[in-house]
Amino acid sequence: MTSFVGRRQATAEVKRVLSASRLVTLTGVGGVGKSRLALHVGREVRRAFPDGVWLVELATLSDPALVEQTVAAALDLLDHSHRDPATVLVEFLADKRLLLILDNCEHLLDGCASLAGRLLTTAPQLSMLATSRQPLGIAGEHLWPVPPLALPPTNVGAQAPKGTYDGLALFEDRAAAVVAGFTLDKNNRLAVTRLCRRLDGLPLAIELAAVRLRVLSVEEMLVRIEDRFMLLTGGSRAALPRHQTLRAAVEWSFELCSKPERLLWARCSVFAGDFDEDAAEGVCADAGLTVGEVFEAISGLVDKSILTREERASGSRYRILETIRHYGRERLEQAGDTALLRRRHRDYYLDLAAQADADSGGPRQYEWAERLRAERANLFAALDYCLTVPGQEREGLRLAACLWFYWAACGSVRDGRYWLDRALATDPAPSRERARALWTNGWIACLQGDIQAGLALVEEGRNLTQKLGDETGLTYAIQILGWAKMMSGDLPQAMSLFDHALARHRTSNRWTAQALIIFPMQVFTAGLSGDSGRAMTVLDESRAVCARQGDRLAMSWTLCCVGNWWAAGDRPQAAAYLRDSLRVKRDWNDQLGYPFCVDPLSWVAAAEGDWTRAAVLQGAADKMWGPIGTPLWGFASLIAQGKQCRARAREALGERAYQTAIQQGAQMSPEAVLAYALGEKPSTRATDPAGPPAATSVLTNREREVATLIAQGLTNKEIAARLVIAQRTAEGHVERILTKLGLTSRTQVATWLTRNDSRRT
Repeated sequence: MTSFVGRRQATAEVKRVLSASRLVTLTGVGGVGKSRLALHVGREVRRAFPDGVWLVELATLSDPALVEQTVAAALDLLDHSHRDPATVLVEFLADKRLLLILDNCEHLLDGCASLAGRLLTTAPQLSMLATSRQPLGIAGEHLWPVPPLALPPTNVGAQAPKGTYDGLALFEDRAAAVVAGFTLDKNNRLAVTRLCRRLDGLPLAIELAAVRLRVLSVEEMLVRIEDRFMLLTGGSRAALPRHQTLRAAVEWSFELCSKPERLLWARCSVFAGDFDEDAAEGVCADAGLTVGEVFEAISGLVDKSILTREERASGSRYRILETIRHYGRERLEQAGDTALLRRRHRDYYLDLAAQADADSGGPRQYEWAERLRAERANLFAALDYCLTVPGQEREGLRLAACLWFYWAACGSVRDGRYWLDRALATDPAPSRERARALWTNGWIACLQGDIQAGLALVEEGRNLTQKLGDETGLTYAIQILGWAKMMSGDLPQAMSLFDHALARHRTSNRWTAQALIIFPMQVFTAGLSGDSGRAMTVLDESRAVCARQGDRLAMSWTLCCVGNWWAAGDRPQAAAYLRDSLRVKRDWNDQLGYPFCVDPLSWVAAAEGDWTRAAVLQGAADKMWGPIGTPLWGFASLIAQGKQCRARAREALGERAYQTAIQQGAQMSPEAVLAYALGEKPSTRATDPAGPPAATSVLTNREREVATLIAQGLTNKEIAARLVIAQRTAEGHVERILTKLGLTSRTQVATWLTRNDSRRT
């Protein structure tokens, strides 16, 4: 959100070290700028890594067991199988040339060190850049201590040439952002130098001081912070440890806040990651801090740079720097409010999960999916609270089960299995919460391909539900048991259970999102059993119920299931069903569902004699099946049909052309695959693997204007002058263009523009 100032020598040195060592760890005290330097270096070297530079933020993670899954999530690697997460990462990274940035490792040293050692050993082209207050301590690690920003000696501060010292440059940049026209001159340079030296050149401390220019002059700040430092060091004016210096700056900033701002600062330290205004009000407001005061305090803390506001499609979210969060936690602990606020945090997110559970079967299901994805870190923190605080285990079961929609529908199957396993282990006593967690976990286990474990879990949950007399829970348990039976190959028993569950749903007329999933389950089973009449009857009922409820997700799966077994019969109708389903899944980003549409569309293409298209889709589907595990849920008849289509395509094209088409599909981006499968304009990567990648998202008018100037050979500085914009703005446009087009050089931009313009004309 703010410009990167200075550090040219540091940037060059870290880049040099990174070119010689595959693991570089930036170390230093909190607030010294480790993360900002790592991000800056990552942007600088991104073109050296064809498979990208990926940031893994670990500051909000408290459980070392989730390090591997957090890395996988950062890589957009949504693996749904029950394989060890580290193994999945090893396979994915084995042939990748990319840079992985692990940010804030100090509280997860063992987990980060173990994973880094394994990945670097098994992925020969992988490089890693870590930030930590302590070394990871593994072989081959190159430590690079991040120094404070350079400052002139106090006695020459007034004569220091402008731009010579990064510490002064940072203060001037941040000060100019809050006080229009501020600049360093002969009248203030000495005072600013003294202030920055008292802050020991720490970037965070300097930024906190600069923002105070709204209310204090530099001289006034210097007097106040000198007094504060004297107090912290017991009167001694000897050299100050950096940690005390930073603490003094943060404490000083805290004391300049209003009382409501202080309360909110301390209380919002219980959030993991970012949060929105509703969450702040729900967790932090009480008789001592009203809802209205929460809103005003948020605005004040944003103005004071304590909170950072991020604008997203769903609205504003707020993030607190980790160093400032730690200080807030200390103040919360001193006030004796930690237990209360952690409980409120858990209650808020338990209520949020319950709302999503109840409301996710209607027109707001996409909104709920986005909300749950945004709150991942906070939901995990709430789960951790339940499973580590004595007496809260039952609520942990409830929360883990309520989140079924996030686990199963939002691509977080592996996370769901982890938390449900933990919750079930902490509270073995019979309860409705345990029963639901059992059959929910069984459902997820089956989605992972762990069929026998899933069947055992669902049966245990069904039996417990019956014993407790929970009729509503029993309906769902019967439905999920039918799913487990279908997955195990017992189609007659599965159909009987589905019929029973569907009859109970009709009687209750409570069509939750979980209830609506009965339709694709039954359609798929009927189709596999050869009962097309029953399948089409259920399809008609599904259309009516889903339309009435405003559901799209269950309907997309119903159409997908029909299309799978119709692909060998009524091909045009099957293709229509599959494409209708895929359009919804694209809106939803349903990565679990993509290959269930793409693979059978390759069968349709093969049946129509379009062999190249069939092979391209086969290659794309093969890549998509990798993170899921068993293709097509392991059903022999569907797998056999796919193999037959592949054999015919290979025979028709010849081995060389067939393998070329397969590779084209495997190399396409997900966006390009979906466009190709839907019959939209195919990407360059699909039709011309030797050419530069095509755009996977449309350039804005300004970006296209910049791309045209790039093609003309203009530098960033020349582009900025031509368009009358700042050079940094021009650089940002260039980076976004390269990212959107999936390119790595300005020459490729020129080539892409030429080809794209020729196609348009």
